[in-house]
Amino acid sequence: MKITDKLEQAKQKGHISYSFEFFPPKTDAGLANLFDRMGRMATLEPYFVACTWGAGGSTQQRTLEVCSTAQSVYGLETLMHLTCTNMEKEKIDRALEDAKAAGIQNILALRGDPPRGQEYWTPCDDQFQHAADLVKYIRQHYGDYFCIGVAGYPEGHMDTPDKAQDLQYLKDKVDCGADFILSQLFYDVDVFKTWVKKCRDLGITVPIIPSILPIPTHQSFRRIINLCRIQVPKAILDKLEQIKSDDQKVKDYGVELAVDMISDLRASGLIDGIHLSTLNLERSSRLILERLKLAPSKKEQPKNRVLAALASDASLVENWDEFPNGRYGDARSPAFGENTYIATQLAPTSEAAKKWGHPTTVQDITRLFERYITGDLSSLPWCDEPLQTESDTIQQHLTQFNRQGYWTVGSQPAVNGARSEDPVYGWGPKGGYVYQKAFIECFVSDEQLHKLLERLKKDPHVTYYATNRKGDLSTNVENTEDQNAVTWGVFPGKEIVQPTIIERVSFEAWRDEAYQLWKEWEQQYPADSKTAQLLRDIAERYWLINVVHNDFQQPSSLFEAMLP
Repeated sequence: MKITDKLEQAKQKGHISYSFEFFPPKTDAGLANLFDRMGRMATLEPYFVACTWGAGGSTQQRTLEVCSTAQSVYGLETLMHLTCTNMEKEKIDRALEDAKAAGIQNILALRGDPPRGQEYWTPCDDQFQHAADLVKYIRQHYGDYFCIGVAGYPEGHMDTPDKAQDLQYLKDKVDCGADFILSQLFYDVDVFKTWVKKCRDLGITVPIIPSILPIPTHQSFRRIINLCRIQVPKAILDKLEQIKSDDQKVKDYGVELAVDMISDLRASGLIDGIHLSTLNLERSSRLILERLKLAPSKKEQPKNRVLAALASDASLVENWDEFPNGRYGDARSPAFGENTYIATQLAPTSEAAKKWGHPTTVQDITRLFERYITGDLSSLPWCDEPLQTESDTIQQHLTQFNRQGYWTVGSQPAVNGARSEDPVYGWGPKGGYVYQKAFIECFVSDEQLHKLLERLKKDPHVTYYATNRKGDLSTNVENTEDQNAVTWGVFPGKEIVQPTIIERVSFEAWRDEAYQLWKEWEQQYPADSKTAQLLRDIAERYWLINVVHNDFQQPSSLFEAMLP
């Protein structure tokens, strides 16, 4: 069924539609658990669900699998995202044919995110330069079979500083055949309402659905607004500053804020529905709908037997990954890859020459990493924010590491029972204690790797994984299924929470992304330039290594084990 028909049905009944957005998890276990979670969330009876699309079709199979499962197993109408500028025409054709074969009738037509801020990227197919080209192509080849949505930007697209021009681009997409508009994220409701009125004044009459992201954690919220350059009202920032050390309070405030935003939007009469960006988490979305009195009554059992069975144990599992903490979450979680999902909404190598200049030697790269550790650089391709405050305690060690050619992209100090309210190390609800094993992750040359591994093997408390771009692996972890909890918390009335787990499957998933970032950085420069040649050579020769020291009661043991 077309989303526009669903919106019209809701309108005729005097209801407001609501929908959920998911992204494809990076692991098989995460995908299996997302299906369970999706089933539980289906009992909330969303009007449709959407699934995102990875750059260049990198998640094509999983995106299609999520959409087809939602439709065939849980009876949910689905909206499949589809990008075009980084996709060959053959891939686009295949994706559309596969969607039609699976009964998917709704497509969100997107341009996609090419590398930004440089002149050396070219689209895979000249036929697809903009989202409007994809809309036009779908209409020409499929007529009215697909209901087509497009993205709208309440604060203007960052690639189009002229907001009037950005609105015209949106009208062009509608004029090419788009049926509805799904907005990008925002936190200033007045800005959104002004934008909708400008759309209507310009003659855009199709339904406009606002996307709402309940704040998951203070850290991820900060990353989102920085990467997407979202303006946030001062009152929201001030409130978050007061509670940022209590993850539960932040999450509760995220629900409260979303309810207030949606209530304001509904009262304005300007919207045709709400779209919740879930980050593959369920509890906040459920609470929002319950407080808005939109969710079905708990007394009403789902007619679908599969959904009824899932609803019965929802309370037992909806909280198990509510406190993500860094890159290495539990690979079994439906939300595994959340950090990657957020970061890849924009190319982290954007404006590379402006950020990092034109390095031509290994020593130049070393200096960039060192400058990041000392705070002179605010980002690197693998680190889109400055170092966290907790790294101040190990900054001297990290500087020494990088000067010796161990280019660090992740680390944490050992912590033995800090209060969960601690302004530096704390996370989770108040009244608890948190623990950390020291770990470090870095790129190291193939020449240095052998000597480093020999040193690490002398310490029985060390576990490590090392890999290169080709996928060769060296590790002292014998069981491939072993999971090493490196961050955990003990809180009143809860089971022990383990938000950061390092294991082979999560390390290998991160490897693919880490080496892709070397490639993206390289592509910011002419292919025959010394900088591009250097980055290409480094990506081929350097290994990514993750080292954990499991004796968290000895803060300096990791650095003693690694340095000669």
